[in-house]
Amino acid sequence: MRKKKSEARSEKSVILVRAAPRDRRRALVQFGGSTVEAAIGRSGVSSLKREGDGATPRGSMRLIGGYVRRDRVRLPPTRLPLLSTRGDMLWCDAAKHACYNRPVRAPFSSSHEAMMRDDGLYDVCLVMDWNISSRRRHLGSAIFFHLIRAGYEPTQGCVAVNLPAMKRLLRHMRRGTVVKVL
Repeated sequence: MRKKKSEARSEKSVILVRAAPRDRRRALVQFGGSTVEAAIGRSGVSSLKREGDGATPRGSMRLIGGYVRRDRVRLPPTRLPLLSTRGDMLWCDAAKHACYNRPVRAPFSSSHEAMMRDDGLYDVCLVMDWNISSRRRHLGSAIFFHLIRAGYEPTQGCVAVNLPAMKRLLRHMRRGTVVKVL
């Protein structure tokens, strides 16, 4: 039986992230019939995500948009809205601050992450809707889908893939694409 276009489209708009069987800090990312290796949080996957625990939250998170270092990376066309990263772009991770888990601008004295990094992790940084649209203090911030460190080092709770895999994924991503962490 043939699938309707809407059913086929909705299947393609889900990215599955499954913890690897032998290393809880690694994962397999499945999308559109292909599978790539990824790094996830140093504490593996957790259903009880807390700020600073190093775990990748279990659940379904929609992609909202993202950031790209256009001075370093050239990306394929995508329907996902991407902003050019600037040096004053930060992300607040101070749980008691009113801007918790929100983008902010430098100068900013509370705890934050710089979106323009020297290590290249956020050269492509996609924002997932974890604790953003219905934000709660201490439930985790800055949960991104970004580029990986050499050696597939674990993240602080994000999902990370290499640049070639990110480029393949971006061709099919749009606002609302679901990243489902199992």
